[in-house]
Amino acid sequence: MTSPDHEELHGHTHDHSQPLELAPKTARRIKLLLASLVLPLILATVVGMAFLWPRSVPQIGSQPLLSEGTTQAQVTVLPATATCGQAGQAADESSVCAKTEAGESVLVHVPPEVKPALSEGSKLIVLHATQEQEGPAYIYLDVERTVPLGALVIVYMVLVVAVAFKRGFLALLGLAASLAVIGMFLVPGLMAGKSPLLLTLVAVSAMIIASVYLAHGISIKTTTALLGTYFGLVVTTLLALFSTWALNLTGTGEEFQFLHTAFPGLSLTALLTCGVIVAGLGALNDVTITQASTVWELYAADPQASRRGIFASAMRVGRDHIASTVYTLAFAYAGTALPMLMLVYMVDRPWVSILTSGQVTEELARTLVASIGLVLAIPVTTAVGVALLPGVGTPRGESSFTGIAEAQELGLGQREAYATQRLTEPNPELKLENETEPRGGKYPSRKRNHD
Repeated sequence: MTSPDHEELHGHTHDHSQPLELAPKTARRIKLLLASLVLPLILATVVGMAFLWPRSVPQIGSQPLLSEGTTQAQVTVLPATATCGQAGQAADESSVCAKTEAGESVLVHVPPEVKPALSEGSKLIVLHATQEQEGPAYIYLDVERTVPLGALVIVYMVLVVAVAFKRGFLALLGLAASLAVIGMFLVPGLMAGKSPLLLTLVAVSAMIIASVYLAHGISIKTTTALLGTYFGLVVTTLLALFSTWALNLTGTGEEFQFLHTAFPGLSLTALLTCGVIVAGLGALNDVTITQASTVWELYAADPQASRRGIFASAMRVGRDHIASTVYTLAFAYAGTALPMLMLVYMVDRPWVSILTSGQVTEELARTLVASIGLVLAIPVTTAVGVALLPGVGTPRGESSFTGIAEAQELGLGQREAYATQRLTEPNPELKLENETEPRGGKYPSRKRNHD
């Protein structure tokens, strides 16, 4: 229990079961400042989505999956030694024997590059020609993956919630909201001929707001991270525009060529720029949340530290995060580009020519642009967080418990703040609520509090 003297000194107790509030004047000042910065961004996002929302997109579903005289069916691959049909046909390098849902054994034409991945029991989606025609009656379309993919998604969601509890569940909601923005707003809008860059900026803004506030709640810490993420978004956008112009990138994949035919008015360069912006968003949000949390952890550990000292300490953490995240981006892009790199390596030409080829340059541009935006967002987020800290540098006796209370308002436990402060700069006046013996003596067992 908190001592009476402690309660008299601070005028309140620190109850983990109830949210702790900042001092009224400090809270009012910070809320007004953040509202003046964030509310216009939210309002602009809502107005932009209302103005750009794709209400009618005839291109969606315009390409039929099945041609006239064909149906879609599901079959199960039989053993390699099996024969098919009444004629007892055997499979060759471009076919497999399979059993239909009606129990009939049929010969399915399969691309040679796909057949090695198939085995007995594999479920295939095939096209069945219902009319008499030359060629095979059953043609491979795809592999049925509904059950294993659904199981993988369920395992992922269960693990996220099991490890992160409520925060993990809210993060999944934020992810679902972001995917909904992409699937219902961004992609249909691009197909409808909306401005690619404007559409992408509005969509990314909506994804930032949904993912940050749903996963981490509305607080000073998360709003600081939100502002840092917006700064990184601006830098990434400017660099993406410059890189696609300076490097003359127009899109080299087969999908770009098909889109050019299907959507003659769509700028492939603009589409590539939008892809670069969206690709760097996840890592950018990650580092800004981490930096905002670091600033408030340091403040909770030592509320009398100077702003310069907190900034320097937070940047030491940020520099480590920069190194690891840059690796993450580079490895992610390298992994997706492996098939393309193998094709590029087949051509006998100098290394410089390989690196400056269209396919490789696109991947390098994505990595470098996203990394630069990430690197610059870290000091900006840290500076914004430090500028918003209340009571920094005040006498210890006046602000130690206030600092911990404000840290708890942002989701930081008093015990963690207490332990960190003991390690960084011992404070004989700082006690836990249930600490009764003097500093240096033995302490009774402490009850574990949960935020």
